Amino acid sequence: MASATLQQAPEAPEKVNSFGRVFGVLFSPKATFESIARRPTWFLPLLIVSLISLGIIGLFGHRVGWRAFFEKQMASSSRVQQMPADQQERTLQMQLKYGPPYIYAIGAISPAIAGVVIAAVFLGVFNLVFGTKLNFKTSLAIVAYSWMPGLVSGLLGVLILFLKDPSTVDLQNLIASNVGAFLSSDSPKWLIALGTSLDIFTFWIMLLMAIGYSVAAPKKLSFAKAFISIFVAWFLVVLVRVGAAAAFS
Repeated sequence: MASATLQQAPEAPEKVNSFGRVFGVLFSPKATFESIARRPTWFLPLLIVSLISLGIIGLFGHRVGWRAFFEKQMASSSRVQQMPADQQERTLQMQLKYGPPYIYAIGAISPAIAGVVIAAVFLGVFNLVFGTKLNFKTSLAIVAYSWMPGLVSGLLGVLILFLKDPSTVDLQNLIASNVGAFLSSDSPKWLIALGTSLDIFTFWIMLLMAIGYSVAAPKKLSFAKAFISIFVAWFLVVLVRVGAAAAFS
């Protein structure tokens, strides 16, 4: 009789905070995304990605210098190489004046913009196609925490900037995690675009996103369905990049 009157004890409040989730998605993604689905947060991971970007950019500017970066960019452009020498120098000076602030601005704001866009796209795909009832905050949280492999690549990038000969550092392929890093500079632009898309960290992020969305809507969305949807979206983006590189090279 006494047991019938016993009330179930309330569940203890969740103790995993945003910092715990940052590392949890790397080592225990399923349990961490279950926590994120129950109480979605997104600010800290987006802030971390922005700070990593700004740190890498600042360290590159200090260790390597922007002149070497823009000279390399100009050397790979056939249009620029056809310019007279004085015009090339004026172009270089303009890039040195306006290029670094632009790169810093992109590094600061692009994670938030990209996160919002990607979260909105997959929210629409999964809600409309598969009938999930996810909300935008949950979708943005899944995307944001799925980017935490960027913490690993960022730390590796810092080590490379400190340890590698500055003249051999390539900001666009800092840690050589994609096929494009192993292609010669005179390879076709479309092939370089394709190669840089085949990136270890990109696929890691895609896997985490698939886990996150499938955990957030387990009755409607399996891991396989989530991953295939994300892979198709990535494939379409790669097709556009490769096509644009082929058309404008």
